Amino acid sequence: MAFFFLPLFFILILPLTNAGYWPPSPGYYPSSKFRSMGFYQGYRNLWGPAHQSVDINGITIWLDRTSGSGFKSVKPFRSGYFGTSIKLQPGYTAGVITAFYLSNNEAHPGYHDEVDIEFLGTTFGKPYTLQTNVYIRGSGDGKIIGREMKFHLWFNPTQDFHHYAILWTPREIIFFVDDVPVRRYERKSIATFPLRPMWVYGSIWDASSWATGDGKYKVDYRYQPFFGKFTNFKASGCSAYAQAWCQPVSASPFRSGGLTTQQSRAMQWVQSHYLIYDYCKDYKRDHSLTPECWH
Repeated sequence: MAFFFLPLFFILILPLTNAGYWPPSPGYYPSSKFRSMGFYQGYRNLWGPAHQSVDINGITIWLDRTSGSGFKSVKPFRSGYFGTSIKLQPGYTAGVITAFYLSNNEAHPGYHDEVDIEFLGTTFGKPYTLQTNVYIRGSGDGKIIGREMKFHLWFNPTQDFHHYAILWTPREIIFFVDDVPVRRYERKSIATFPLRPMWVYGSIWDASSWATGDGKYKVDYRYQPFFGKFTNFKASGCSAYAQAWCQPVSASPFRSGGLTTQQSRAMQWVQSHYLIYDYCKDYKRDHSLTPECWH
């Protein structure tokens, strides 16, 4: 009799044992709603042109001892959905930052806004860290207030391309990984939300002073060059030059924004399984500077 029950046992148990490793379906896939474009349709080199290679599918940028590299969108936006598929360098990448982000640093030096997706490099056998961050009217003089939430991923980001995206509207910022929302940052006050137009950037650079183990592990150029591959660019929304009636896009079926119940559940699942740092829960932080944590 046990012989006949054994297969049924595995049929019932195996799906449960896998349930803790892959996010539940978000039920809605915003990346499918926006058209992909080639690199030169929306971007140009910003720095390190000798460390870039553009082809029909996208761009590869790299860091070596001489330089890193970066690119920037042709136009600024005041809201939109901004995504790209990225494949990261395997092996030892400590100290290396591969980033896709929004910023107006060049327009407002020393007093800029920024919304970041950053991959913090790692040592052999350790996973990458995905860091999301929001700056509001910050500066580079030590007064900048970071709002970091860090995650490990439920896949190896060096084995294939995965889609990473930021939705930014006057009401909210939502970060996505393969259409699964991992973080939602709501506008709770003008003082804690970026509203000025921003450009879209991608870059790879040496952040040995803080990126891995708070600076314990540095970039080791014996393993150079360090590559970041970007493709499947999406940038859809209201540019800074659009008419006032231009309506922000949504990352859910609701034109008003927000997330569906199913999307929210997927986000909660990710945060319960893969969130490794939340600035609002860091008791060493001065939370008088981040009042959104308590409202």
